[in-house]
Order: sequence, then C-alpha cells, then structure tokens
Amino acid sequence: MQITIYSTTTCPYCKMLKDYLTQKGKTFSEKLVDMDEAAQKEMETVSGGFLGVPFSVVVKDDGSKESIIGFDKGKFNQTLGISE
Repeated sequence: MQITIYSTTTCPYCKMLKDYLTQKGKTFSEKLVDMDEAAQKEMETVSGGFLGVPFSVVVKDDGSKESIIGFDKGKFNQTLGISE
C-alpha cells in the first residue's frame, strides 16, 4: 500500500494527519504543494482540480486508488484497515 499526502508547510490538519498515520505505524510520502510547483500541478491533476490540503491518494496492493480529502479519520481508518 502506498500513501501520498499533498500538504503545505503551514497546514495544521496536514500535521495532524501525518502525526496520526505515524502513530498508527503507516508510512507515507509527502508532497509540499506550497514549495514545489510540480507537486501542485500533480495534485491538481489527480484531484480533478481540488486545491485544498491535505489531499491524500492511497494506492492499494490490488492497484485500486482511493482519494481522501482533508483529515477524515474515519475514511483513513476504513481505507487503511485501522481499528481504534
């Protein structure tokens, strides 16, 4: 499973999401859209034009993709198989 988080350096919800995933033992890659124009354009493409952060893409082992807008803990738990 591969998790990509599009975030900014000042977003408090991005930090909460990264802290939560780290606490749950999940690895992820981060793309800072406020520091990297290529990452911003990539996010626009994969999100269908959505510009809010955090925006995450989870690629599951079967190749299916799940997009998650914001720090939606329930959606992350469901998608990643995390139990509280």
